[in-house]
Amino acid sequence: MSFDERLENVFRLSRALEKHKREMVSMAVKDLLFTVRDSAREVDITVDRLRMFGEAAPSLRDRGPLGGKGSSVSLMLSYNGSAWLNTAITSIYLVGNRVNVKFSSKGAEVMRLTEEMYRPIFGDAVTFYRGGGTKFLEASLADPGVSSVVIFGFDGNVLPYEEAFRRSGKKLVFEGPGQDPFIVFGDADSDLALSDLMTAKFMYSGQTCTAPKRIFIHSSVYGEFLDRFADRVRRLRVGDPSEDGTDITPVASDLAVERIRRQLADARARGAGIVVGGEVRGNLVFPTIVKGASDDMLGMREEVFGPVAFTTPFDTEEEVLRRASAHKYGLRAAVFGGESARRVADGLRGEAYCHPVERISFGKFGTVALNQTRAESWRGAFVTKAVGGYGYSGWIWETLGGAFRTKQGPKLLSVETSVP
Repeated sequence: MSFDERLENVFRLSRALEKHKREMVSMAVKDLLFTVRDSAREVDITVDRLRMFGEAAPSLRDRGPLGGKGSSVSLMLSYNGSAWLNTAITSIYLVGNRVNVKFSSKGAEVMRLTEEMYRPIFGDAVTFYRGGGTKFLEASLADPGVSSVVIFGFDGNVLPYEEAFRRSGKKLVFEGPGQDPFIVFGDADSDLALSDLMTAKFMYSGQTCTAPKRIFIHSSVYGEFLDRFADRVRRLRVGDPSEDGTDITPVASDLAVERIRRQLADARARGAGIVVGGEVRGNLVFPTIVKGASDDMLGMREEVFGPVAFTTPFDTEEEVLRRASAHKYGLRAAVFGGESARRVADGLRGEAYCHPVERISFGKFGTVALNQTRAESWRGAFVTKAVGGYGYSGWIWETLGGAFRTKQGPKLLSVETSVP
């Protein structure tokens, strides 16, 4: 099949997804407990991204599968998505790979609907695996027809497989968690910063790797900004994901909920205050603002995968740069303000595209937004915009010329699973 035929299949998928929008939203609400509004917006964004592959076509047209004609890529997906997962699948397919896809067990109905849309368009070029994650990964490592494995997941589950990838010679592309800093200077456009914080933090009830997690606010505006933030959070509607007006729904992962319980208990024990929320009923985490957080608190060190915002004041650009960069995750950072903000953003920003590193490296971020919303900075992700991070937020293991190496930084799945 030619590149143009594959590209047309991706466009056909965009039309099928548009046609099945209502059903996809219903499955996301049922499987993942996402709100109707978030799920509908995700479908719209995904349709737009699939059509953006037309812009990427000139740079991808002459590329071929990493493992040669007929080779496959194994793709393991996380639960925190429904429609957007199609972007990852088609990125890998477009350059000529066969793709074997493993959905999260939480997304069984989303996978069923996706498979129904794919079968008449892609035939057996894209297949769907129904077994467990460990067996999927081990089978992929053993299969000579699999050139590479792409995993969206938790770093702690993947790090133990380094030696297995060394032995196999296969490539791993890993996309992991974020504990993203959100930095507001005293001269920032506070309306822009607050609007982006509300949207980016509480969409999907906080269950995104790029949600703001560590909220640094300059001490000169900390109290005022916190008051306005709290006022907005109090207006969020908590309830049934199937109701149109709902903003916050139960967190899908039991493990994420348990971590949030520990993080809130630790914050209280260390003297932080709860401005809003702080209540957890079953898997329903009420939208929460923690004030006076210190960097040694669990909620500042671990990923917070839910609607809980840890906020902390800072005094100087040197301080906030040091604190923001001293972390094991380095996916995305957002900075708002004037010249000091620009210097901090420059200090946090990594290289434009993934590159070899001696070992997993820390202190930089794959995407740094300066006075820009998450929607703007993330537009075209995995299609025309390379994304990914440093630290344990993401890396590549590959063997090139007999030598094993690690790469980090923003990447395109299409490029990393293909050759010129």
